[in-house]
Amino acid sequence: MQTFQFKSNLSPVDAGRREALLEAPGFGRVFTDHIATIQYSEECGWHNAKIGPREPFSLDPATLVFHYAQEIYEGMKAYRMPDGGGALFRPDANARRFRNSAERLAMPALPDNLFIESVRELVRVDRAWIPSTAGSALYLRPFMIATEVVLGVKPSSEYLYCVVATPVGPYFKGGSVTLWISENFSRAAPGGTGEAKCGGNYAASLAAQAEAIQQGCEQVVFLDAIERRWVEELGGMNVFFVFDDGSLQTPPLTGTILPGITRASLITLACDMGLTVREEPYGIDQWEADAKSGRLLEAFACGTAAVVTPIGKVKGRRHGFTVGNGGMGPVTARLKSVLLGIQNGCAPDHHGWLDRLF
Repeated sequence: MQTFQFKSNLSPVDAGRREALLEAPGFGRVFTDHIATIQYSEECGWHNAKIGPREPFSLDPATLVFHYAQEIYEGMKAYRMPDGGGALFRPDANARRFRNSAERLAMPALPDNLFIESVRELVRVDRAWIPSTAGSALYLRPFMIATEVVLGVKPSSEYLYCVVATPVGPYFKGGSVTLWISENFSRAAPGGTGEAKCGGNYAASLAAQAEAIQQGCEQVVFLDAIERRWVEELGGMNVFFVFDDGSLQTPPLTGTILPGITRASLITLACDMGLTVREEPYGIDQWEADAKSGRLLEAFACGTAAVVTPIGKVKGRRHGFTVGNGGMGPVTARLKSVLLGIQNGCAPDHHGWLDRLF
């Protein structure tokens, strides 16, 4: 295990300013004082692990990441516990997904224990930045970029791994969200990078997301790239459906959908409640028919940022319908409550998901 060298930020945000920022941090606009970094080279492997002041990078214009997009990242949170301590939620799952993303992008795999320790160390140093208001947390962004200076389509020989942290409030400020069905754009195709968490996937979704916003919707829902029939996921989150028999359904992981950690957690929690969960394809026409007939009672999006967010309406050039009563249904509300209870240390953690830091 590498030992992280520590260098304190000599100009940290003062305590009074920090507390004011934590009262209403928004999402992804306020950052903590420090950053975790580890370097990689073919000669030395992973080395030079540090926790130091968060400051700008200096990169050559010919750095590979700028030209061929070798970049991956993760999203996770640290939570304030009722006794004032802090904890991570399932960091081992984030480490595995980060490793899988690296393999898909032909990048070196960061050992799971080094990934987890980098996040732990940063949170311990910047523990004062974990907010305590309801619905808030410290969002953590581990990422890796190719840093070799060369213009050539090939895997880099050098990489930089980093973790930055930002205190955040709720991702969606309202209640339920309205979705726009994308018919002109695809998020991922078989054999592509859909199940990797890389920036290119999100860059490819932005035009569709902009279209959704133009149509008065908060999020876009993507269909499969071949038949343009099967619901896959939203711009940055997975999706679940709740039926009148109490069962749940979510699209299967076939390589084009990100294997969300919130998604996996909710499947486990639903099964704990005695609910049936199916991982099966669900067509957009069937979604509309089931919503209009009353067979489908609820639908919700889920992810680290969104947590659990009800889907109220779905719009498109050929579709338009309301899900249930357009708000938060009882199954959605129950799952969200149980998940948040575990994450915030207010409910029993039967699965050992919390990684207590202090």
